[in-house]
Amino acid sequence: MKLDVDVLRYLSKDDFRVLTAVEMGMRNHEIVPAELIERIACLKHGGTYKVMKNLLKYKLLHHDSSKYDGFRLTYLGYDFLAIKTLVNRGVFSSVGRQIGVGKESDIFEVANEDGTIMAMKLHRLGRTSFRAVKNKRDYLRHRSSFNWLYLSRLAALKEFAFMKALGEHGFPVPTAVDCNRHCVIMSLVQGYPLVQVKQIQNPETVFENIIGLVIRLAEHGLIHCDFNEFNIMVWKDTLTVLSFQVVVYCRFSCALNLNFDDSHL
Repeated sequence: MKLDVDVLRYLSKDDFRVLTAVEMGMRNHEIVPAELIERIACLKHGGTYKVMKNLLKYKLLHHDSSKYDGFRLTYLGYDFLAIKTLVNRGVFSSVGRQIGVGKESDIFEVANEDGTIMAMKLHRLGRTSFRAVKNKRDYLRHRSSFNWLYLSRLAALKEFAFMKALGEHGFPVPTAVDCNRHCVIMSLVQGYPLVQVKQIQNPETVFENIIGLVIRLAEHGLIHCDFNEFNIMVWKDTLTVLSFQVVVYCRFSCALNLNFDDSHL
């Protein structure tokens, strides 16, 4: 589903109030009953159903009447809640072009009032190509129920925390700026993904830096389980590592024997 931020211009406070009500209802319901949304939103003059109809038009909600009359947030609706919150915080003021598409995320350029360009990563777990996430990741722990929006939020929180900690310890990672729901704001990295680089002036140096980085992470008890040519940015001889929602911590040397889902080194 394409992110069209122009729709934000047409959304009122009541629209966001209802979106938030659906989000709150989804804590305990896969499909939130319409009556519950109306009670949570508590609009002064009623009109919740009219607002929901408007949100359906922009595909921010999905209607399901198979068991009862209910609604759930779409990823687009979740995007708008996160973007609205971050804009209100003053983190950024405009959204630019899309600069990346992953198997579980979309990445856009954003800019603040000073004109500083940053990257906005929207986690989108649950895509058809990545349905086994609940078995391969530690997000759920002992939880027996989940929805993809909640898992995406956990992935974003984990990535932001690891990126912030690694940056503070001098690892070559983007600067973690802010996080809300499934959205992570980070500095824009100069360079190209290693997979797009056809020729490197000093390949031996780059290779040694990559292996050295893997060892350095392992010495801190960290294993990046998606350490591959898609998640390494190269600029001259400088490397920057991306995608930290798949980092695992292990205090034992057996961590080195973990099977990397996508690693090709």
